[in-house]
Amino acid sequence: MRVSIFSLCLSFFSLSSLFSVVLEASVSDSSSPAVIIAHRGASGYLPEHSLAAKALAYGMGADYIEQDIVMSKDDALLVLHDPFLDRVTNVAAVYPGRARSDGRYYAMDFTLAEIKQLEMTEIFEEKNGQAVQKYPARFPLGQSTFRVSTLSEELELIQGLNHSMGKRIGIYPEIKAPALHRAAGKDISLAVLKELKKFGYLSAQDQVYVQCFDANELMRIDRELMPKLGMDLKLVQLIAMTDWGEGMSNNALGLKVEPYNYDWMLAPGAAEKIADYAEGIGPWFPMLLNADTAQANHMIREAHAAGLQVHPYTFRADPGQVPKAFKHFEDFVAYFIGTLKVDGVFTDFPDRAKVVRDRLLAQPL
Repeated sequence: MRVSIFSLCLSFFSLSSLFSVVLEASVSDSSSPAVIIAHRGASGYLPEHSLAAKALAYGMGADYIEQDIVMSKDDALLVLHDPFLDRVTNVAAVYPGRARSDGRYYAMDFTLAEIKQLEMTEIFEEKNGQAVQKYPARFPLGQSTFRVSTLSEELELIQGLNHSMGKRIGIYPEIKAPALHRAAGKDISLAVLKELKKFGYLSAQDQVYVQCFDANELMRIDRELMPKLGMDLKLVQLIAMTDWGEGMSNNALGLKVEPYNYDWMLAPGAAEKIADYAEGIGPWFPMLLNADTAQANHMIREAHAAGLQVHPYTFRADPGQVPKAFKHFEDFVAYFIGTLKVDGVFTDFPDRAKVVRDRLLAQPL
C-alpha cells in the first residue's frame, strides 16, 4: 500500500466546511480523557528540549513530557531531537571542521564534556549562510543561553517536581535512530531502559511510554530487552511516511542503515500486528483521516479494537501550522480529541491544548 503524503495534506487542509459540520455536531458529547503530551517540552515558547521548556511544560499542566534521546561519543544519553547538533546549537562555530562529509555534526562524534560547551537555541535552518528560525514567532535566536541536557538531568527535574508538587507527571522518551546507533556499536535501547529502571520506571502502571519509529527495535525491546531487565513498560509505535526516510542519514563513516517501510502500518489490519508488541501508536495526524472525505478512516477504530492507545503528532499553533479547515488552534485540537476520540495529542503548546481537553471533559454527556 502506498499513501501519498500530498493527497493526505491536500484533503486535510481543504475540506473546511465538512470539518465545521462534524465538529459542531459531535464535540459537545465528548468526555474524552485524552492526555496532553508536551512535544519536546513547551517548545512553542522556549527552545525545544531545553530544561526550561520542560519546566514550563510541567507548570502548564502537561500529563506527559517528551524526551528524544541520542548518544554521545562517550555513551551519555542526550535529550536531543536528532542525532545531529548543527540545527539547535552553535557547534559549527565552536568546533569548526568536525562535520562529517555530509556536512552534519553528529552527536556521537562529541563527548558529553564537549557538548556541554555548546549553546543551544531555537531550531534553525541555514539559508544563504544565515541562521533562520524554523518557526519565526517563537523564542528569538541568541536571546539566552541554553544547554543540551542528559536524560538523567531531565528525569531528576521531573521527579523532583513531582515530589515537591505532589503530582505524577509522566515521561514519554523516544529512542532515536536505534539502527544508526547500533551500527556505530551503541545499544541505545538497552542504555535507555537501564536508565529508566534506575529512576524507578519498571512497569506498565508507571507514568511512562517508550516510543520509537523502528518496529524491529520495539519488538526487540518487548521480547528481549525488557524481560531480561525485569521491566514491562508501555511501548508506542511511531508511524512515519515511508518517503520521509525516518531514521536515515547520509553518514560519512560508511555505516549501513536500511530505510524502513511504514506502508503496512497504514493498511487495514495493521493494528492487530502492532498490538502484539506495543500498547499504542503515534501517527502523523493526517494519517487518521480518509483522504477523500477527511473523516476518520479505519486506523482509530481498529487501534481501539486491538486495545491500542492513539497519540497523534504534532499540534502546533504557529502561523501556517493550523490546518485551514479550522479557525483556531483550539478547534484543531478539539476535533481530534472530541470528534475523532484520540487518546492523547503531542503538542508544542500544552497549555492551550489542556484548556481544550479540560473544556471538553467539563461538558455534559
